[in-house]
Amino acid sequence: MWHGMGDSCCDNSTMGEIARIVQEEIPGVYVHSVKVGSSESADRRAGFFGNLNTQVDDVCKELGETEELRGRAVNMMGFSQGGLFLRALVQRCPEIRAKTLVTFGSPHSGVARIPECAKDGDVLCKWMRGLALRGVYSWYVRDHVVQAQYFKDPERIDQYMDYNIFLPYVNNEAADKREVVYRERLRALEKLVLIRFSEDTLIYPASSSWFGFIDSDGGETRLYDSLMYIEDWLGLRTLDESNRLDFVTLAGKHMSIGEENLRAIVQKYFTSDDGDNSDGASNGVGDGAAGGAQQKTAVPGSDHGRQHVFGKA
Repeated sequence: MWHGMGDSCCDNSTMGEIARIVQEEIPGVYVHSVKVGSSESADRRAGFFGNLNTQVDDVCKELGETEELRGRAVNMMGFSQGGLFLRALVQRCPEIRAKTLVTFGSPHSGVARIPECAKDGDVLCKWMRGLALRGVYSWYVRDHVVQAQYFKDPERIDQYMDYNIFLPYVNNEAADKREVVYRERLRALEKLVLIRFSEDTLIYPASSSWFGFIDSDGGETRLYDSLMYIEDWLGLRTLDESNRLDFVTLAGKHMSIGEENLRAIVQKYFTSDDGDNSDGASNGVGDGAAGGAQQKTAVPGSDHGRQHVFGKA
């Protein structure tokens, strides 16, 4: 598991609850929770501060040394920013053979606004926002504030391309530094599932969860109209045209999933037809994913392909 902003590897009410549900739905499955740093508190801090390129490399090394995952096809769930980090891991880590990746409310195209703090008393979050709002492209902030490393100002794309140290490279946006292996590894997935929330205000724009974004005038842009899709920089077009890219909407605010929906998603995407569920499950979870009341789902009226409804309509 790889948690989201404000969470930690080992919180029983979030990561622990997700692991419990997954293990109930897939008896005997091994669930791994990534911890960045030497302690739970250090891991929580790493969700706000650190170099994402270094964090992804460190996690790749750790997973490569995890006996239970070695040589197995790994299912992954990423929640909030954890989904973006897991996708980067899939693209960059030769130690991991990813099978299915499901991301919940993840800022794949970045954010045009630094995320708000989920809790008023979150000192680390307030510190992060204070630094980021002083200048996301300044040398210190861009190298040390996690959220700045996936911030993308639609009115300053040139600065984003010049100074952001993480997202332009993970998304293969720099033509002269485009990594073919990123495309090859992502399109080797059996399934990529992109889930967005209908009332998401923490991730702005919410369409980033589906690789959409906004232009300099604030108008929404779609994945299907982007050069990323048309020229297949990341393999998304290949996945889509082979029925391996799913778009899902869950009704509610950011990370308002509900246990019934989570169980349905685990059953749909992580259980095989022959009942062999021995492969590992690596889930990036954050922001209280399993908590709250049961949420309904809604399928949006768009021309995206495979869309699914979970839970009660």
